[in-house]
Amino acid sequence: MPARASPRSSRSVRRGSPCARARTCRRSIRGGGRARHRRRATDPVGVTLAWAAAAVVIAAASFVMGLAGFGIALVALAFLPYLMSASDAIVLLTIYAAVMSLAMLVQLRESVEPRALLDLVVGTIAGTPLGVWGLAALPPSALNRLIGLMLVVAFVLETRGLYPKKLEGRRWGIGAGVLSGAIGGAVGLPGPPAVLYAATQSWSARAVKANLQAFFVVNQGAILVGYWWAGLLTREVWKLTVGFAAPALAGAVAGALLFERVDQRRFRQLVFALILLSGLVLLVRG
Repeated sequence: MPARASPRSSRSVRRGSPCARARTCRRSIRGGGRARHRRRATDPVGVTLAWAAAAVVIAAASFVMGLAGFGIALVALAFLPYLMSASDAIVLLTIYAAVMSLAMLVQLRESVEPRALLDLVVGTIAGTPLGVWGLAALPPSALNRLIGLMLVVAFVLETRGLYPKKLEGRRWGIGAGVLSGAIGGAVGLPGPPAVLYAATQSWSARAVKANLQAFFVVNQGAILVGYWWAGLLTREVWKLTVGFAAPALAGAVAGALLFERVDQRRFRQLVFALILLSGLVLLVRG
C-alpha cells in the first residue's frame, strides 16, 4: 500500500501553485520581510496623523492635476511611499488618474484624434503586462528606487527641455506606448514617454491635451485590468480609494477653479523642485 503524503508535503506542493505564488508576491510587496516598521496610513496605531499626511499629499497632487493638467501620480509618488506601501500607492493613484482623465476627456472629446493615437494604444497594451509583473515581483526597496529614478528623469526632461523636434514613423508611437505601459504598470508613471511623443507631433495645444487624456484612459484601464489579474486590487486598496476620495476631489476642483489665477511657470518650477528632492531621497534610501 503506497505511503500517504503528509500534510506538510501536500502544503509544500500547493505552495508552488500560481495562487500561492501570487499570495507570496503580495506578502513580499507589503512587508518585504523586514523587521523594521515604518508608520503607514493604514496602521491602526497613529492612523490619524499618517492618514492626515497622506490626505494632504493626495489633495495637493490632485490640485496640481486640476491646475496644470499633468500627473497626479508624479507629484503624489514623491511622498506617499513614506506613508503607505509603494504598491498600494501606485494602484491607488492609477485609479484616481483613470477617473480624472475620463472626466477631462468628456470635456475635450471633440478634439480627440483617434487615428493619431493608434500606435500609442497598440504599444501600451503590449507593454502593460511587463509593468504589472514588475510591480508584483519587485521588492519594496527596488520599487522605491525605481520611482525615485523616474522622478529624477521627469525633472531633467522638464527643466532641460530635452524634447526632440519631430519623430516620424510608427515605431516611435508604438515605442512610446510600450514604455508608458511598462513604466505605468510598474511604478504608476506612464506620462513622460507619452508626453514626450506628443511634444514631437504637429498637434494643436487642445489636441495634445485631448489626445493625451484619451490615451491615458486606455493606458490606465489596461493597467487596472492587469492589477486585477495579478491580485493587486485588494480590499485595502479599495478602502484607501474611498477614504481619500474627498481630498482628491477637493484638490482637483480647487486646481481647476484657480487655473487662471496662478503663475503656472513658477508653480511648475516649485513642484518639480520638490519632485527632484524626493526622487533623490528615494534613490538613496529605497
